[in-house]
Formats: sequence, C-alpha cells, structure tokens
Amino acid sequence: MDALDRLAEPGLDLLRRVDTLLAAGAPEGHRVWPLLRRMEVLPGEALRNFLDLRSAPLAGAGHTVRRQVHGYDHACAALTDPVLWSGPAAASYGQSRATLLRHLDEGPESLVGRLEATASYADALADWVEGSRLAVARVLADVIGSGEAVAVVAATSVTRESPHSGPSSPGGAGAAEIAARVLAVLCVAYDGAETLLRQWAPSLAESPWRPAGNRSRPDGGGLSGTRTTRVGW
Repeated sequence: MDALDRLAEPGLDLLRRVDTLLAAGAPEGHRVWPLLRRMEVLPGEALRNFLDLRSAPLAGAGHTVRRQVHGYDHACAALTDPVLWSGPAAASYGQSRATLLRHLDEGPESLVGRLEATASYADALADWVEGSRLAVARVLADVIGSGEAVAVVAATSVTRESPHSGPSSPGGAGAAEIAARVLAVLCVAYDGAETLLRQWAPSLAESPWRPAGNRSRPDGGGLSGTRTTRVGW
C-alpha cells in the first residue's frame, strides 16, 4: 500500500462531492474549464481510473522479458559452434548462420536488442506509475486539508438547495479549484506517459529480417534452376 492507497477513500469521497457541484457548472473563466475539455472526465472518475495503475505488473513484465534473452544466448552459442566440414555447402551455411546471428543478437535492431528495449520500456513505465501516483497523492493530501474542501463538504451536506449555491458560491468555487488542481496533476502524468511512448517507439519497432542477399546454390545452379543436389551433412 502506497501513499495514494491511503488517501484513496477520503480523496474519492471529496471528489464525488466536487463532481456533484461541478454538474451545476464552474465559475466563468476558471482554469478548470480547459482541463475539463482536455480530460473529458470529471475529477472523481479520473481518480478512480488512475487508481487502477500499478507499477508491480510492469516491473514484473520487464523481468519476464529479460529472462527470454537467455534462450537467444543458447541459440547464438549453438550457431557459433565450429563446423567440421568444408566446401561450397559449408561456405553457404556459414554465410547464412552469420546473417542469423546478426538478426538474433547484433545491435539494437536485433531480436535481443528489441527484447532489452521492451524490458527497459516496461521499467520506465513502472517508474512513471510510481512517480505519478506519488504526485497525485501529494495533491490529494493538499486539497483534502484545504479551505476549499471545507466549503465543498458544507455545500454538499445540506439537504436542500442553499441560497448561496451555484458556480459562484463558496462551495462551487472551491469545487472548481480542487478539480483544477487534481486534473492538472493528472494531465502532467498522462503527458509523461505519451512522452515515454514517443521516446521508446523507435526502439520497440519490429525487427526486420535482412537476408544476406541472393546467393548461388552450393550445387552451382542458379536460384531459378531445377537441378538439385543432395548435401550429405
């Protein structure tokens, strides 16, 4: 359980009240309006969705992906074993296995390179989740103990509409301010996720197979020939 988990219950209760007041509108020109248009969600629902983000599954995915590299290490070791035969077939085989080795584990565009990039991307996302949850927890701690929260609770605790209710009332203005602070930190968090995706996208692309090029067959025939020779290895 982290700081956000400990603040989730009172935070959700406060934001539920904020959402109720925001349904009646917010003060004209308040900074919450562009945030609401961008997020397209009220702060209570935005927090509920964000609470589902956990770093542990992403960190675990990174460890799992890295374990797959060992399988490629074994395959590469088998391909580098010395060949005890010679001739045109052996030369052709050597060229093919060199190409395969490069595809498996040579540089960032190899299969191993892509695996390591995928694992590192998962690690970066896990770090992003932890940092973002901490930032949201901090803003929740601030708004829960604020004067705006007192006004919001007072405005939503009455059983009938107060003559001082509405977007410009203390409760309405407080709800708009709390909503703006919560949505602003969530916007920053999601911007961070999009930045990570843009940064890592080139390293996560498909690893293309690049053959060594057209080669003559070991039997001396062309690629379009029909004559075949059995190679005894």
